[in-house]
Amino acid sequence: MRARLLRPRTRVDWFLTVIRVAVLIVLAVGFAAFIAQEINPDNPFAQWANPDATGLTGAQFRGLVVSGIAQGSMYGLIALGYSMVYGVLGFINFAHGEVFMVGAMTGMITSNKLADAGLWESNFIGSLVFIVVVSIIVSSLTAVIMERVAYRPLRGSPRLIPLITSIGVSFFLQNASVVLLGPASKSYPDVPDWLKAKHTFLQIEGAKILVVVVAALSMAALWYYVDRTKTGKAMRAVAEDAEIAALMGIDVNRTIVKVFAVGGAMAGMAGILWGILFRSVIHTTGFLPGIKAFSAAVVGGIGHLGGAMAGGLSIGVAESVGPLLILEPLGVSGVSQLRDAVAFSMLIIVLLVKPAGLFGERLPAEDRT
Repeated sequence: MRARLLRPRTRVDWFLTVIRVAVLIVLAVGFAAFIAQEINPDNPFAQWANPDATGLTGAQFRGLVVSGIAQGSMYGLIALGYSMVYGVLGFINFAHGEVFMVGAMTGMITSNKLADAGLWESNFIGSLVFIVVVSIIVSSLTAVIMERVAYRPLRGSPRLIPLITSIGVSFFLQNASVVLLGPASKSYPDVPDWLKAKHTFLQIEGAKILVVVVAALSMAALWYYVDRTKTGKAMRAVAEDAEIAALMGIDVNRTIVKVFAVGGAMAGMAGILWGILFRSVIHTTGFLPGIKAFSAAVVGGIGHLGGAMAGGLSIGVAESVGPLLILEPLGVSGVSQLRDAVAFSMLIIVLLVKPAGLFGERLPAEDRT
């Protein structure tokens, strides 16, 4: 540690320092301009920053935050799968976003079949529980088959090989969806009015409340499973050191299968919530949310389950609020089209300030120094 502190600063260190300072200045100026425009749009600083800025009402700001939390909750659920697999096997499963897409597609097919039978309208809660169960089963099976067919034969290979394989699996699942269901987007049936209506004194849409509550319950169930059950302890032992865990009598292959199954279940749950909230899915539905969920896992600290959910919420709120809170006050045009840029900027900012993520990485044994 002392040697690192005494190490002379290189040009790269100075460059990164300049970037950090520049980012902090942009954030500070943008936020200050937003505050100035909210107080008095005609004051000189607000006029200098962006004379056309309209500002946000309290209701608009609250709506953006709630939307960000709802979307971030789904990113967090997907990110849990990335973190679990990385914590055990030490590689990033880039096909995990397509497991999310499979869950969303399964929910779409099942819900439309129930709607055709008249059950979606007459017994929505029962239908929702049914499609959640079906989606979780299909997503978990997809993840398990993926591990058995694509990843287990490559275990022990250089880490780049399973990484490239995961990209190939991702394209395979996307194209399989096109072949089976066609390239056009598909819609979920209409949801009941109570999911569209706004509830509580904060006037939050019922669908967003449902997303946040289900995501919180899923995270709590996963924490209990990993932290309190015998299987969860086996997962943590394999993540700590697979060889020692095997010597202690733990079936490593079976434990890894369970890791993929649980991660697939979380992705399937997120797929259902996505369909309920946005009502439309396509074969590329899993691509961008999957990349953002991976970013969330890195932001929170790859391998850290609580960090994955915190990273998802951070990115969701940042992409929802950031464009109108920082960019629009600075006069940046087309801020509504920059949500994705803000989400990935959040990743860059966190890596510049804290490279190990908000909660620090949890690495497999062979990666520790």
